[in-house]
Amino acid sequence: MSLPLIGLACLFPAWLGQDSAVAQEMTAVEILEHAPERIRQYRTAELVISVVDRNGKPVPNARVEIRQMRHEFLFGCNIFGWEQPNDEDRAKYRDQFAALLNYATLPFYWRGYEPQPGKPQHASREVVAAWCREHGVTTKGHPLVWNHIAGTPEWLPDDLDQVVALSNARVADIVGRGKGQVDIWDVVNEAADPFRAGPDFAGRMTDAWMHFGKMPLTIEPFKIARQANLQATLLINDYRVDAEYEKVIKQLVDEQGRRLYDAIGIQSHMHGGAWPTERIWQVCERFARFGVPLHFTETTIISGPKTPQSWETTPEGEARQAEEAARFYTVLFSHPAVQAITWWDFADRHAWQGAPAGFLRKDLSPKPIYQRLMGLIKGEWWTDAEATTDAAGRCSVRAFYGDYAIKVVSGESETTVRFHLSKAGDRSTTIAL
Repeated sequence: MSLPLIGLACLFPAWLGQDSAVAQEMTAVEILEHAPERIRQYRTAELVISVVDRNGKPVPNARVEIRQMRHEFLFGCNIFGWEQPNDEDRAKYRDQFAALLNYATLPFYWRGYEPQPGKPQHASREVVAAWCREHGVTTKGHPLVWNHIAGTPEWLPDDLDQVVALSNARVADIVGRGKGQVDIWDVVNEAADPFRAGPDFAGRMTDAWMHFGKMPLTIEPFKIARQANLQATLLINDYRVDAEYEKVIKQLVDEQGRRLYDAIGIQSHMHGGAWPTERIWQVCERFARFGVPLHFTETTIISGPKTPQSWETTPEGEARQAEEAARFYTVLFSHPAVQAITWWDFADRHAWQGAPAGFLRKDLSPKPIYQRLMGLIKGEWWTDAEATTDAAGRCSVRAFYGDYAIKVVSGESETTVRFHLSKAGDRSTTIAL
C-alpha cells in the first residue's frame, strides 16, 4: 500500500506561517492546552454529503451514518512477534494488533533475512505483508542498510568493493520485489554516527563505511531504492536528533541538489524516562524545517524499573507508561509535520533489550497503555456520527482524515458507499439512492 506524500506547505499552510521561534518557546502547559485545537485544525475537515435520487434531485430528511474505518494518520508498531508459538497466542497477538493499529514495520535485517548467501527469506515477509493488507495495515520495511551486526551477515567477503556491491544488489532486489506489498522503507539506518566502537559495530559493513565514506554509502542506496520503486516512500532513520543528523539530511541529495528522501525518521526510545513535552515539540520543530513529513519510527516507554535481577512490568509502571504515552501521542498528533508513530515492541515477550516496553504483557494480555491509546485512536480521535439531510439534501460533520463507510437511508431506499477524506483530496461527496 503506497503512502501519498504531500508537501508541507499544502499540508499545513497556517502552521508554516507562524514564527517558529515563538512555537519553540511554548511551555509544556501551552503545548498540551492547545493540542485539541491543533488536532481539530490539522487532522480533521468538514465532510459534506449530498444525497440525491436517481434523477439527481435532492433527498431531504435522509438519515446518514458516517462510520470511520481507518485513519489516514499512521498509528503503528513493529510486528516482529507476528509468528507466535501456538494458535492461541498468534490469535491474541494478531487480533489485538489489527484492532488498534493500521501500520506495521517488518524486519529486513540483513543477517537474519539472508543467513546464507543468495537465500533471502522473501516468502516469510510476503506472508506477513499479505496478512497486513487483508487487515488494512500499511507495511514498512526496516532497515535496508545498517552497519550494526544485525545488518552484517557473517558470510560477507573481505573485499569491500564486493561488500558494497552485495548491499546495493540487496536493496534493488528487496525494494523491487516488494513493490505493491511493502512500499515504505527505512533505507539507511543511523547514518549520523556509523563509526561507533564496540562489538555490535565491528564488521565488514562498518569497514566499508570507514573506507568509502559515510555519505557516499548513504546516498547510493537511496538512488537504487528509487530506481527499484518510483512510488516508494523512502526514509532516512536515526536515533540522533541533533545537528549531526541535520548534516546528514542536508547532504542527502543527488548531483542536482534534489533531496533523495521522502520522510524523516526519528527514533524515540525512552528507556531512561519519557521525554518532556517541550522536547517532543522542539524535535518536531527542528526537523519539520526540512519540509517533508516526520515519522517517529521507534518509540519506547517502559512500564517497570530495571533491577540487577530482572526488568519486569509493574502496576505502578504500567499506569505511568499509559499516561506518558498518551501525552507523547497527543503532542505528536497535534503537530502538523508528523505523519506516523511506530511503537517498539508490541509485546513484552521478546521485546528489545528485554525491556517491559510493550502494549501487551509477556502473557499477551493488554496493559493500560493499550486501552488508553485505544480510547484516543479509536475513540477521541475517531469519527462515528449520524446526520439528517436538510431541504437541499445536504448534511455535514467534522471528521478525521481517513477511510469511511457512509450509509444513507431514506424510506425503503438504502445504500452504503466508501469515501476517503484527505487533506489533499475531496471533502465532499454526492450519494445517489
